[in-house]
Amino acid sequence: MWLSTKGRYALRAMLELALHNAGALVSVSEISKNQEITSQYVEQIMVKLKRAGLVESVRGPAGGYRLTKKPSEISTGDIVRTLEGYIDPVFCVNPKISHKDCQRAPRCATRVLWKKVGEKVTEVLDLTTLEDLVKMDKELKKEVEKNAVG
Repeated sequence: MWLSTKGRYALRAMLELALHNAGALVSVSEISKNQEITSQYVEQIMVKLKRAGLVESVRGPAGGYRLTKKPSEISTGDIVRTLEGYIDPVFCVNPKISHKDCQRAPRCATRVLWKKVGEKVTEVLDLTTLEDLVKMDKELKKEVEKNAVG
């Protein structure tokens, strides 16, 4: 799996929404500023996340985006698949990626390795929720503050 910039930024944008998950709307400009992503990129990402039902939007001057579910109910795997499609690291593990079968698949030891890698990546992404990312974010901020004082 090649994780594109859109996939990485989508995780950061969704984390930003999860950090404000009291139902408050978060504007594109706030996401952009806090996550250091251009507004145009945030807009592109949010369109895909909205289509997937992960976020909802409200238009207007006080508008913005919010999560459609609790952070504990949205996995990072859901987000990555929304932006990237498949999580498999190479096409031979998932012929749907290239729309063809690999001739070497039945006798290829490296395919077995790539399949295991893909399964582990999928497992980590599917078991990690936005709530987990919020906790990680808070811990990292505490650590940074602690190091800045000391």
